[in-house]
Amino acid sequence: MASLGTSALLDGLREQVARIEGQGEGHNRPVIPFGIPALDGGLPRGGMARGALHEVAGAGANVEHASAATLLVAGILARGGGPVLWASERFDLFAPGLAGAGLQGSRVVHVEAGSSVLLAMEEGLRHPGLAGVVGEYSGRLGLTASRRLQLAAESSGAMAFLVRRGPRLNDLLLSEPTAAVTRWKVACLPSPPPLAHSPGTPGLGRALWQLDLMRCRGGVPGSWTVEACDAQGRLALPAVLADRPAAATPGRVHRRAAPGRAAA
Repeated sequence: MASLGTSALLDGLREQVARIEGQGEGHNRPVIPFGIPALDGGLPRGGMARGALHEVAGAGANVEHASAATLLVAGILARGGGPVLWASERFDLFAPGLAGAGLQGSRVVHVEAGSSVLLAMEEGLRHPGLAGVVGEYSGRLGLTASRRLQLAAESSGAMAFLVRRGPRLNDLLLSEPTAAVTRWKVACLPSPPPLAHSPGTPGLGRALWQLDLMRCRGGVPGSWTVEACDAQGRLALPAVLADRPAAATPGRVHRRAAPGRAAA
């Protein structure tokens, strides 16, 4: 009997590990593709998985980077459809900004949760009527809390996003191990001229972002330069990169050279 009990315990542990690693029931969840082959080619099944936890952060504490991270999440959820619960520590969510990325205010329930953002997220993820749950969080995450969110997302099928905030956000905060399926960093880049063929024309073109996929379970990390979300939540390749093989071939990325180094 003891042997049977041990075997059952091991089977249960294996099932839990499989769920956390994305190899259990949640492995076949549908995805939301970006529509850019080079970007989707680095992701398992060609897109952002539903029923999973995703981690997104700005490249620094500056407002423009934090806003880019928020708009990236809004654009993905805009294309996914359904109601969204958005929990933040303060009541500072700018609804017109989300609408500019395709996520209309009529779809969003905003909760000012203070220090209980993770709890609000977990409760929302266990609600069967939500398509997405977002939490803006400035504290440490850790494996235990992130595993609870991942398992709750798998259970309901909702897409979960944890938007990392912090006064001194850096790579050390994002190097902590978590159960998130993907981990993204978003940085704003200088906008190009409005007309690529006429650099002297006054004005600014569509905003540019650098997307860094820092971790992806079952995928390929990489870095891409993209145009920011439009009013339908869609990204695009800049015109100067759209015809380059590195940007058009799945699984390949356009990498930036580190300061002081020559590009490989």
